[in-house]
Amino acid sequence: MSSVVNPSASYAGRLAPSPTGHLHLGHARTFWIAAERARTAGGRLLLRIDDLDTARCRPDYTAAALEDLAWLGLVTEPPVHFQSARLTHYRAALARLHAAHLVYPCHRSRRDLAGALSAPHEGNAPADDEPLYPPEWRPAPGTPLPALDDAGLALNWRCRVPDGETIAFNDALAGPQSAVAGRDFGDFLVWRKDGMPSYQLACAVDDAALGITEVVRGADLIRSTFRQLLLLRTLSATVPSYAHAPLMLDEHGNRLAKRHDSLALRTLRAAGVTPAAVLARFAPTGSPPTKP
Repeated sequence: MSSVVNPSASYAGRLAPSPTGHLHLGHARTFWIAAERARTAGGRLLLRIDDLDTARCRPDYTAAALEDLAWLGLVTEPPVHFQSARLTHYRAALARLHAAHLVYPCHRSRRDLAGALSAPHEGNAPADDEPLYPPEWRPAPGTPLPALDDAGLALNWRCRVPDGETIAFNDALAGPQSAVAGRDFGDFLVWRKDGMPSYQLACAVDDAALGITEVVRGADLIRSTFRQLLLLRTLSATVPSYAHAPLMLDEHGNRLAKRHDSLALRTLRAAGVTPAAVLARFAPTGSPPTKP
């Protein structure tokens, strides 16, 4: 399993914090790995703010994230890209999926889905992953689709996955990965009834549009990569490479979350911890890649 980044002026990585809380040590380590891989490759590092969760994203969290990244010395190339300013791109992508009849409106509620899932996930899916959508709930192929007018954009839309197809990629940090569509993950949301794209669609569209050549993020998002690979293929977009970093755990073996305020970067800063002391924690498990 190689962690080497080949030096290339065309390398483009990205940091993509979601301003739903303060950044913690786990975010810092993943972002540091991303920055080191971009630096070693002699490439660019972009900053994207994933601020589409209108109920939870707050301007003060965005400001705090920018301050924390600057404090750590993780320099990104301007400008800052805000997903909330890119809705026309996501609507255009949805329209392409709609024209290809690869999506369908979903009228099932979360309660409906929870009631249908009495059995545990197949394929050892994480408990917080999008649950496997029952295939019997799909409309029949060729069923006419509602138009993507104001009413159509106020519906949930799901992407129909190619059942039985194995989706695979070689992860630079986690090694070879594969999943079977329809077994390990099912039809997934690409558009929400609140008029916003899902994480899967927005992420795939932006990684392609911004020319990202390597996506560095946490290992909890490996399963999302299979969905995004399908979307990138459907949209005829260039597929980046991927490097999923291991997650940081607390003293109880649970992954760090934004509720771990004692490990938030702002809390550490207030306690007098230096950026060097924070970054020194990462070297044993997140060593930067070396040039070949």
